[in-house]
Amino acid sequence: MWFDILPSFWEGAKVTIELTLFSAVIAFFLAFAAGFGRLSKHKAVRILATTYVEVFRGTSLFVQLFWIYFALPLFGIMLPKMLAGVLALSLNAGAYGSEIVRSTIISVPKGQTEAAIALNMTPWQRTRLVILPQALVMMLPAFGNLIIEMLKGTALVSLVTLSDLTFVATVLNSSIMRPTEIFSVLLVIYFVISLPFTRGIRWIEHRLSAGRY
Repeated sequence: MWFDILPSFWEGAKVTIELTLFSAVIAFFLAFAAGFGRLSKHKAVRILATTYVEVFRGTSLFVQLFWIYFALPLFGIMLPKMLAGVLALSLNAGAYGSEIVRSTIISVPKGQTEAAIALNMTPWQRTRLVILPQALVMMLPAFGNLIIEMLKGTALVSLVTLSDLTFVATVLNSSIMRPTEIFSVLLVIYFVISLPFTRGIRWIEHRLSAGRY
């Protein structure tokens, strides 16, 4: 029965969760850095941020992971499997997240910014006290979707033989040949892992939205 293979997934589940959490944190900061960079008044910053975003949005995560783990050693840079996986996932998600940041910031009504200027607020105060609190609420649903996509993207780290859930399922299937049971269990585990992320984002969104409308 399926429950006799469930313990085999424990270590893989831990790796998948660690990959998702570490990558999400790094991607969050990359998204804000690139998002604000694309809105910068300085042309060099805009070019740098746009180049990063276009490269990582325009190429496959699979190829990015392959390049980071297998091609960088040709330049003398060798990364552990976990670090390579986190780097690929966070760089990819950060590029997509930057568009979320950029689009929500420019969607904040200009009247809000004009009112802040009238109150003699500095650019930093306008961003921190007026623009970001409103934009962050709008960002959350999209960031929640991005985290779920990142969770599913962790399956690609099996390329570098990192023992995540998908890698464990593949090895297990090659040894006992029970694909229907194994991949059904895998499906359920991915769903169970994704559920707290979804609920957590909705809770944060509700808390931040309270009293605003």
